[in-house]
Amino acid sequence: MQQVHTDNAPAAIGPYSQAIVANGFVFTAGQVPFDPKTMQLVQGHISSQTEQVMKNLKAILVQAGADLSSVVKTTVFLQDMNDFAEMNEVYARHFGDHKPARSTVQVARLPRDAAVEIECVAVLLDR
Repeated sequence: MQQVHTDNAPAAIGPYSQAIVANGFVFTAGQVPFDPKTMQLVQGHISSQTEQVMKNLKAILVQAGADLSSVVKTTVFLQDMNDFAEMNEVYARHFGDHKPARSTVQVARLPRDAAVEIECVAVLLDR
């Protein structure tokens, strides 16, 4: 197993890695909408928070040797399921025609009261 770290995504704020590469897969930690430069939560609607989460995931995947086109599964955690449509619009724009398997759940609370958190599993790209 190999730990993944990039300065282009928020640093881990606990005893975990941004991602782990194992057996040809990348397993990301859940990403919340922290700006990696300031480690502060991006303010605004669910769309701006989802946008930051997707940027964070992309940065981690690229560092690991993958990208959004190689994602096989995502899990989306929403503070409020009423935000689903707005989150989904941003999510769909980033994935385009690629449609990985996905689970979406409403949760009671996320770190620093973020509105969204997303984690994913991807296959390493042949390089």
